[in-house]
Amino acid sequence: MKKCLIFVLLMISMLAFGGCGTEQAKNAPLPKLTVGLMPDVDSLPFLIAQEKGYFKEEGVEVELQQYKSAMDRDAALQSGTLDGDVSDMLAVAFAKDGGFDVNVTSFTDGSYKLVAGAEESAKTAKELAGKDVAVSRNTIIEYVTDQILAKDGMTGDSINKVIIPQIPTRLEMLQNGKLAAATLPEPMASIAVASGCHFVTGSDELGINPGVIMFTAASAKDKKASIQAMYRAYNKAVKYLNETPQDEYMDLVIEKGGFPQASKDALKLPKYHEAALPKESDVADCIAWLTGKGLISTSYTYDDIVLDVFSK
Repeated sequence: MKKCLIFVLLMISMLAFGGCGTEQAKNAPLPKLTVGLMPDVDSLPFLIAQEKGYFKEEGVEVELQQYKSAMDRDAALQSGTLDGDVSDMLAVAFAKDGGFDVNVTSFTDGSYKLVAGAEESAKTAKELAGKDVAVSRNTIIEYVTDQILAKDGMTGDSINKVIIPQIPTRLEMLQNGKLAAATLPEPMASIAVASGCHFVTGSDELGINPGVIMFTAASAKDKKASIQAMYRAYNKAVKYLNETPQDEYMDLVIEKGGFPQASKDALKLPKYHEAALPKESDVADCIAWLTGKGLISTSYTYDDIVLDVFSK
């Protein structure tokens, strides 16, 4: 009888400790995420989520690291410094083609605009035929430019592409009248227009959206709960951005996001969308462009690239 009682007490003790362990596991902190940003409008929801404490509210620590060049950002991702970053479909395809496994987890709201110089009379892409238009080679900038030209029945050879990788240099040359036009991301496009240049067309008008948030395949698998919490905070920031007057947070954006001071009055922000998967056409069009130019060896499908982290 005594042995029986000891056995029962032992079992009760084990169950109690087991239950305690399960409860501790449930309350364990989520793994930290490190996310790379660029000085562009795609990054604003992250900056707001950090500043307003939305990440903390959702129980996830998110470290934001700023980069001035896409090359440095992509190198940090592949070295393991970052779990993910604000990027674009082309960078994703290049990474996968190079043997580094990444996943797109959502689209972003950045835009890319073709802007003509102050002294340039062209109002359409067709009117820029044969003229100097600045782009960066084999990037999202050149992709958007080619899509703009294709809509008007033109090809990349219809204009004289001037290759200027550095965005500030591209902007300066456009403002100084050394180019007929340039394709620029925001906020640089708005700054150019505010200085006397004029907008021709852009990715918004074409209905294309190659901007994305991506994570390494390892982080997407091992830190899924953290990414889900991050996106809940991201959506809170989207709501804030859409409902709050821009002048209330532009000083923060300039300070934390690396935006030029001129963007405070010049920048017109997009209507932000809650996190969601990209359209299949946005993926397919980018892959077709890359394979058509021989820049990647594999014609990736939507499922090869996009991962749904929003489902339980």
